Amino acid sequence: MSSSTAHGSQAPSPWVRRFAPLIAPGASVLDVACGHGRHLRWLAEQGFRLTGVDRDAEAIAALQGLGEVLQADIESGSWPLPGRRFGAVVVTHYLWRPLMPTMLDSVAEGGVLIYETFAAGNATVGKPSRPDFLLQPGELLRWCGRPDWRVIAYEDGFVDAPERFIQRIAAVRTPIPASAADQPVERYPLS
Repeated sequence: MSSSTAHGSQAPSPWVRRFAPLIAPGASVLDVACGHGRHLRWLAEQGFRLTGVDRDAEAIAALQGLGEVLQADIESGSWPLPGRRFGAVVVTHYLWRPLMPTMLDSVAEGGVLIYETFAAGNATVGKPSRPDFLLQPGELLRWCGRPDWRVIAYEDGFVDAPERFIQRIAAVRTPIPASAADQPVERYPLS
């Protein structure tokens, strides 16, 4: 079995599986840093219209036919999907903070963000270990702390099998009531 086949056949994240029912039937789904496509393959089986983006041409080569698959270096180059909105954005094992506002804006009203990646503390059990690639406590909550987001679920901590520290969120982008659109938003620090 080739490396790409092995990676592409891994089971989808239980977090993605758990919150995929929040995605409207037949909706468009963007998988950011889709890699070998473990989530794209599973989401295709669920009947969603798919777009995947990753910089690794070899990884995405086997994904042709699952939907729109784009090779792009989203850390150094421009965002390949300007102005496009999706019924869901799925991100796992990937963090590039400068891209977070773009990813949030890529979720259509009523759409879902399903995000899961490594968190502070992971250096004690393995890689990634660089702070640039580890979410800080409450970071996803702060990103989704805008008035047009409703957090459905959030977790931050240690999991085993394999041992790692993770942070994950499932949030729905909601309409902002007209009366609230022009009001200042009070922000409170997370404890």
